[in-house]
Amino acid sequence: MKPATAPRCLRLACLISAAHPGVFPAFAQEPPVVASSSATAAPTTNGLTYADIVDLAQAAPLVAHVRIRNSIALKAERAANVPQGYRRVYIEADVVGLIRGEGGISPSVTYLYDVPLDRRGKLPKLKKDEVIVFARPGGRPGEIQLVAPDAQIPATPESIARVRSILSALVAPDAPPRILGLGEAFHVAGTIAGEGETQIFLRTENGDPVSLSILRRPGQAPRWAVALGEIVDEAARPPEEGSLLWYRLACGLPPALPPQSVRTLSAPDAQAARADYQLVITALGPCRRSRSGG
Repeated sequence: MKPATAPRCLRLACLISAAHPGVFPAFAQEPPVVASSSATAAPTTNGLTYADIVDLAQAAPLVAHVRIRNSIALKAERAANVPQGYRRVYIEADVVGLIRGEGGISPSVTYLYDVPLDRRGKLPKLKKDEVIVFARPGGRPGEIQLVAPDAQIPATPESIARVRSILSALVAPDAPPRILGLGEAFHVAGTIAGEGETQIFLRTENGDPVSLSILRRPGQAPRWAVALGEIVDEAARPPEEGSLLWYRLACGLPPALPPQSVRTLSAPDAQAARADYQLVITALGPCRRSRSGG
């Protein structure tokens, strides 16, 4: 072995030694919601939806814009659990910019990546490609590990701006918390037919109060809103699709109101609360994801 190639081969061997089922550990995703809706969540960046990018961003302590300098395809016996139609490569890349990472990052990084083969079954050329990687620090200086097999996307002005916006929203002081499930629901019928109000409390990761309120008035379209706090603002509007609050709800709420949420309600009130909850789920639309990896 030539002395000049020894350091690279040593680094490669160390990185490959981690190439077992735990190399790309599954990261926590909020379950997708299946709901019928005419609304569509249009793909945002490089075919990925907003939910796809949030999934990657919130799982990655390290996000960087890098330029690939070199890639080495691994032999099959040294790359376990690679899906059919993919090939695992060892990548050497130069860091163009750090997007997220409190501890900083080396000027150059190395990592493993499962590359989808082209229609001819060949590896595409990666050299000089600029990509965004969603990763965690590896065991050695300059080594990183992708948080998912597909946690690398092309770096375009649009994708960089979108990722920065999402990361800023995730760490904002008023960022909506993750939804763990549903708490109690309450319903108060009005004095006339078709009138009523439902309030549904959500269980959150950090314990912050979040609730849904649905208001029905005869001759008017039902209105609903979400409150991030103890006070319900009657002027509040539903979250916009493609916002972090929308993601938390559309991708975190169950498809139906569970029995325990209405256990204290009368049968008519429980039925009304379930109908109001379905109104919210339909209005939010499904949590669309296009990624196959993860």
